[in-house]
Amino acid sequence: MSTAAAPTITYKVPKRRHPVLQFMVQQPLGAGGLVVIVVMIVCALFAPWVAPYDPLTVNYSAMLAAPSTEHWLGTDSFGRDVLSRIIYGSRTALAIGFIASFWGSTVGAVIGVVSAYFGGKTDMVIQRIMDVLLSFPIIVLAITVVAVLGKNIVLGVDINLIIAIGLPMVPKVARVVRSSALAIRELPYVDAARAAGYSHARIIFRHIAPNVVAPYLIMITAFVAQAILAEASLSFLGLGVTEPTPSWGLMLSGADAGFYQQAPWMIVFPGVAISLAVFAFNMFGDSLRDWLDPKIKL
Repeated sequence: MSTAAAPTITYKVPKRRHPVLQFMVQQPLGAGGLVVIVVMIVCALFAPWVAPYDPLTVNYSAMLAAPSTEHWLGTDSFGRDVLSRIIYGSRTALAIGFIASFWGSTVGAVIGVVSAYFGGKTDMVIQRIMDVLLSFPIIVLAITVVAVLGKNIVLGVDINLIIAIGLPMVPKVARVVRSSALAIRELPYVDAARAAGYSHARIIFRHIAPNVVAPYLIMITAFVAQAILAEASLSFLGLGVTEPTPSWGLMLSGADAGFYQQAPWMIVFPGVAISLAVFAFNMFGDSLRDWLDPKIKL
């Protein structure tokens, strides 16, 4: 007696999208912010080739020239091209923004992990110090640090300005990372590492720190926007970048009451650049948080 062969069932495995493409499909607002960020980075890296003029060249014959085909965004009170200064200003904004956000978030993450791991009195002392730092508004704390430390220019970068902008980020990152590390500390593999006699440093940096990378990356991205805004605010107040370095906040400061009616483009276009940068990083940071959250991805 012959038996019929069982039908063969084939399953088509869905093609896995590239993570970047998947992010762009799932988070269109974040993708739009990422596009703006990439354009800013390209302009900053290739500013000598993108900018139509030298941002430091003074042309008194073209002072306060309105936007035209020769100067697309007009000129300032010294005849310098506004578009060129905005393009070169993206270098200042991104450099200070990324460096300040990176060091502030990294120090905060380390403090948060250490505080959660040791707990007890160590955690209490660290968190009370974080409470003190959190009691100051970001701009007030940054102004205080800049006023106390003064300027310290190294390789064309004001180190004290970066410290002042990054310091207010430390307690916020420490709180977020600590909450994640507290849950990880109680997992069985951490207890197994302790039972195996591993050192505290190895447990912290080998077993706990890698599992708080997601909130750490999200905080870095989110705080770049705050760092850019803080740098612009400090430069506007005369405590940040100084002339003749192109800076968006410094451009707003130069467009004082004597020129804002005669040449409104001196205020409008740098303000648009700051707003667009902050908006792009905020949108990308929020979308990255949602995309990395497994509960939301489900």
